[in-house]
Amino acid sequence: MHHPGPPRFVAVGEDVELAPRDPEPGASYQWRLADAPEASGVELGDSPVEHLVPDEPGVYRVELDAPDGTHVQRVRAFPDVRSTARFEVDAEQLPEHDPSEVNVVGPWNEWVVGDDRPDRRGDAYVFERPLPPGEHDAVFLVGEDFENGVRKQVTVDGPRRPRVRLDARVDGSGTDAEVAFTADPRPAPSSDATPADLDVEFYVDDRDDDLPLDVDGREARCSLADVDGTVRVHAVAAGERHSVADAVAIGEDGTVERLNEPPEWIEGATMYEIFVRSFAGDARTTFDRLADRVPYLDDLGVDVVWLTPVLEALSPVLGDETPGGPHGYDIIDYFSTAPDLGTREEFEAFVEACHDAGIRVVFDLVINHTSADHPFHQLSAAGVEPYRDWYEWVDADEAVVPEDVREDHAGEVEAVPRHYFNWWSLPNLNYDALGVRDHVLDVVSEWAAVVDGFRCDVAWGVPHGVWKEVRDRVREVDEEFFLLDETVPRDPDFGECEFDAHYDTTLYHALRDVGNGDAPASEVLDAVRAREREGFPPDSVQMRYVENHDEDRYLDECGRDALRAAAAATFTLPGLPMIYYGQESGMTEYRGQMNWTNGDGELRRFHRRLVATRDATSALVDGSVSPVDVTVEEGAADRVVAYARESDEDRAVVVLHFGADEATVRLPDHTAGTDLLTGADVADAGDGETAVTVDAAVVVRSTASE
Repeated sequence: MHHPGPPRFVAVGEDVELAPRDPEPGASYQWRLADAPEASGVELGDSPVEHLVPDEPGVYRVELDAPDGTHVQRVRAFPDVRSTARFEVDAEQLPEHDPSEVNVVGPWNEWVVGDDRPDRRGDAYVFERPLPPGEHDAVFLVGEDFENGVRKQVTVDGPRRPRVRLDARVDGSGTDAEVAFTADPRPAPSSDATPADLDVEFYVDDRDDDLPLDVDGREARCSLADVDGTVRVHAVAAGERHSVADAVAIGEDGTVERLNEPPEWIEGATMYEIFVRSFAGDARTTFDRLADRVPYLDDLGVDVVWLTPVLEALSPVLGDETPGGPHGYDIIDYFSTAPDLGTREEFEAFVEACHDAGIRVVFDLVINHTSADHPFHQLSAAGVEPYRDWYEWVDADEAVVPEDVREDHAGEVEAVPRHYFNWWSLPNLNYDALGVRDHVLDVVSEWAAVVDGFRCDVAWGVPHGVWKEVRDRVREVDEEFFLLDETVPRDPDFGECEFDAHYDTTLYHALRDVGNGDAPASEVLDAVRAREREGFPPDSVQMRYVENHDEDRYLDECGRDALRAAAAATFTLPGLPMIYYGQESGMTEYRGQMNWTNGDGELRRFHRRLVATRDATSALVDGSVSPVDVTVEEGAADRVVAYARESDEDRAVVVLHFGADEATVRLPDHTAGTDLLTGADVADAGDGETAVTVDAAVVVRSTASE
């Protein structure tokens, strides 16, 4: 069915792509604006994929004439809350340059160099842009010189986003049975608002039969007899800002499914990322050699492994000549495994070996861009139809084009592919082309039947509507299929019927700052609370990590003592802890060969204990988080942070120490016992207090409640 999908919830000024689902390239599609707020001047064109940018608050009702009939989609636009953010950097902080060469990049321009330039005002560069309330990053750089770029962060004042949880139940039985949809709106933590100050709006999914809802405040009701098949209902909370919407599906038999819930298996899981071509060490990595190392993953306690790309790509052919090594993110064939790794049958045998060990496999899905040497890009560059429009092209005279690239083209190039950062060899796909959408969806279906989840590379560069369609498609293959987004910085909108888990970029930066001594250890707890401040849905899972294949090693930057505490933070805070290969064995090269024979054995054992302690302590998986006031008797107080994790069945207290040597810490109102992480005895300090000696981390059970 070509129906464009669920209703969309945005703010005035946001771009909403309107596109048919399961598109047929070459078929006829026509959009029209059937209804809009009275003062709106929005118009739509005649392309199969259109972009609606609401200019007034209210509901926009659009219709799509497609080969299978006419479909309706609603877009609910809330008021624009943006205000001007001002970024400023001293000119002397940048390398020697011509003022015309200075660029500003950030999430608003998707890190594209050349889209924005700052104003030179005296001895400083100033860049101003309307942005929503919250923290925002910008990087000032000369040309494409990211290495010497200057990062600036500003806070835009204003209301933060509320959140909402939607549940459904069936009351009564037989012909009297009613479905009650109940919304639980939650103000932002920093807001003066109460739940009573928030409005809730309910929307029946535009793909389903119209269901008459009787709405009374935070509850909507209907007769179960009116439910034909399955009906999806969405709820959004609105006050000074609107929330990410939540959704449930109700079946005609009364079954209820919460559509934003992650797969049940992810709760309590530990993830391990493998940079594929380095994992076998000096031996050449193949799928067979990966399978040989599954017992190691099992012994470590891993539940799910994320592989960097395994499809046919250019970088393995170029090898060490490729920046960053043979990473595989420059794909040239989405339907074939990389020849250097092995056949598809051998890949599937590796997946089966993981499954036999109880380990799920997450596949790196790279659909924002391809290699510049992908045949489709070469045909696009040559102007061959229909591929000409499969990529985004920009005028070469207006783009930031490095001199060596201009020389390669002898100065004759008229257009260059749009790309992010300085990734000249990774041109962006154009999702306004139906052929691209059709091709990518075929890729999704091909591999969803083989693996258990996708880690989605550069998720921020792919339209929201595509991810909503991807989620529906993979859940049809496997209702427990898992989706992890790479969105930098993280964005709660990707949690609306799209992704189950998100990179926790906020905690990542906090752990780096604490490890470097640039912030107190208490910053860890502030970073955890940011999830609610930023408006993430209650069901969203945050992937907690200290490093990955795009970042310098934490050990190299912050040292071994801080690494152990930071790793303990990822395992004792809510979310999905992720170990990057070699983190557990003391690697300092971010994509180097795995140090199997000369690794740090004690550090590896420490990570094993972290996994085992979390597996055995339910409070560390689903418990709440609250700070614990402690007295640091020996050691630096700003290198220590303590918090309680409490669930219905369990309570544990965690003390982290990011400093060298040991710290002696006195905990209030806790009974003596055993450190769950090391098995060491914990001393009774008298007066109802507990004294602990903390190397990197201590975890103690407690029956006391703060």
